[in-house]
Amino acid sequence: MKGSVFISLVALLALASSFASAYDPSPLQDFCVGVNDTKLGVFVNGKFCKDPNLVVANDFFFHIMEGNTSNPLGSAVTRVSVNEFPGLNTLGISLERIDYAPYGLDPPHIHPRATEVLTVLEGTLMAGFVASDQNDNRFFTKVLNKGDVFIFPFAMVHFHLNIGHDNAVALSSFSSQNPGETTIANAVFGSKPLIPIDVLSKAFHVSKDLIAYLEKQQQYDNN
Repeated sequence: MKGSVFISLVALLALASSFASAYDPSPLQDFCVGVNDTKLGVFVNGKFCKDPNLVVANDFFFHIMEGNTSNPLGSAVTRVSVNEFPGLNTLGISLERIDYAPYGLDPPHIHPRATEVLTVLEGTLMAGFVASDQNDNRFFTKVLNKGDVFIFPFAMVHFHLNIGHDNAVALSSFSSQNPGETTIANAVFGSKPLIPIDVLSKAFHVSKDLIAYLEKQQQYDNN
């Protein structure tokens, strides 16, 4: 497993370096620990930089807690982006821990600003993504076991499903310090305000009653 984690981290760093000039800023200093106090430094990509002379080792440390999977999706995503871990500021990377109950699902979603590298730490997952119409919306899927690594290309619709009888854990690494996430069902049927029923009915070729039913369902967030 250690080898697989190492490979995923190397891939993440390579992705980060390739995307940095186009999306996240390239750092012009060793580090830029984010702070909210305007008196402590310069504003860089949404954050102020902490005075380098005041930076300590704990600014580069973060402990990820196990997530609570007691929800209808049976999964919990613990984000570690620049918003939770200011030490990531300007470094162009971030990560998530995903916990899954048996048959728990991280539902179809996209990360609008990042490619994702998924590493299975425990359990057995089915992972998949759908390519764009440039590739005829092809569906790619793979069963992953402990130590396996799978990549979701930039902004592709993707999911992970625990297909085992036991709990599972995965680590996702991203090529952005703030990858963002749009869960498809929540965006389509739970937007604020709601997308007009006429639009969705015509787009999905179903009745307006069915769209109205789906819009009334509670949209769950496992983040």
